[in-house]
Amino acid sequence: MSKKISRRRKAIIRRRIFLSCTALVLVAVISLSVFIIHSITSAGDKKPSSEKGDGNTSSKEEVVIKEQFATVLSTGDIMVHSAQLNGAYVNETKNYDFSAFFKEASAYYKKADLAVGNLETTFAGGDRKYSGSPSSFNTPDSLADAIKASGINFLLTSNNHSNDTGLNGIKRTVQVLKERGFEFIGTRETNTEQIYTVKDVNGIKIGMANYTYETAGKKEGRKYLNGTLLAEEATDLVASFDYNKIDAFYADAEAVIADMKQNGAEFIVFYLHWGNEYKTSPNTWQKSIAQKLSNLGVDMIIGSHPHVVQPIELIRAEGGEHTTVCLYSSGNAVSNQRKEIMVTTCTTGHTEDGTLFTYTLRKYGDEVTLTDVDIVPTWVNKYKGGNGYLYTIYPMESADWGSTKYAFDSATAARAAKSYERTKEIVAAGLTEIQKFIGCDVTFE
Repeated sequence: MSKKISRRRKAIIRRRIFLSCTALVLVAVISLSVFIIHSITSAGDKKPSSEKGDGNTSSKEEVVIKEQFATVLSTGDIMVHSAQLNGAYVNETKNYDFSAFFKEASAYYKKADLAVGNLETTFAGGDRKYSGSPSSFNTPDSLADAIKASGINFLLTSNNHSNDTGLNGIKRTVQVLKERGFEFIGTRETNTEQIYTVKDVNGIKIGMANYTYETAGKKEGRKYLNGTLLAEEATDLVASFDYNKIDAFYADAEAVIADMKQNGAEFIVFYLHWGNEYKTSPNTWQKSIAQKLSNLGVDMIIGSHPHVVQPIELIRAEGGEHTTVCLYSSGNAVSNQRKEIMVTTCTTGHTEDGTLFTYTLRKYGDEVTLTDVDIVPTWVNKYKGGNGYLYTIYPMESADWGSTKYAFDSATAARAAKSYERTKEIVAAGLTEIQKFIGCDVTFE
């Protein structure tokens, strides 16, 4: 009896062991199956692996890097001479309408991510007589409205006419621009405001500064523009440089560049009001300053003041691989400097010419590169209208646009074609060199 019980107990123990092992195997199989299914499902949701980590994790998931692009357009001097002022006056409203200036160029401004114009006048208000005199430019505030409506959204305010209407003109011009939501550089209302900027354009940070040249004066240590003494309070309200104290400008530029980089600037542009009026070639000061700024790390230089277009050039920094694109003068955006009235200064028609200068930046990861540079010549047409004569900027993508796109009469079309050819002759060689260097399309074949 006891032997049978013993054998039965052994059989029961063996059966229990077998069932336990079977259960363990079954659990292991189920667990493995669930793990495999989960792994396959998860793999479909994961991005391709990469050896790059984020520094805080051992994950090998790829970080998707998005390309970013920013296109910036710059145009030349926006001026309002007496004939332009008179023509813009509207008898019915007793106000001024400057919209004709920009009606043909507006589409170009609006296409750019940032459109920059050089405001070469002041807004001192109607309490002081409006003036189109080159010694005392004072334009109605409605010009600011027309500029804003055109698509230009960034202005340069430091030039040799910044002080035409004195301290009040400097400050009120800034106030008018602020009221209309403009961003601008070159002048300021108080010396506590920053006079340059780091502008975020589509995720790309562009450092931007604007300076004008100073002129000589009798009072040592004081600032003069166009031979006129600035009020002491205005001394630091206009960004400027003295050709005779150029090392001080370089020191200031170096400090500004360092501050821009500290604030995240990835591309640096200097706008300089410089050079000789009505000269289609840069002078030695322009050349030497451009080289020094290239050495300091400036990526782009865009000039104004000569009122004619000057060449564009690729500058190579001394002792390094850095390069700088320099357009020495972008010419006039709009003015009354017509060939027929420039009898003692510039009879060639070059004062009627300007440029729409665009460049495009690409950001990929932490790297920002220049991917495109282009110039569209412009010509200002003066024609009867308004309260006398109206003025319009006409972009010219080819010499025949006067007739084929704008339907000018034969004489006007011929004048527009000559403007195109003048600008092409000045900028084609340098622009082509730059376009080939960065690998973009060539404009002037």
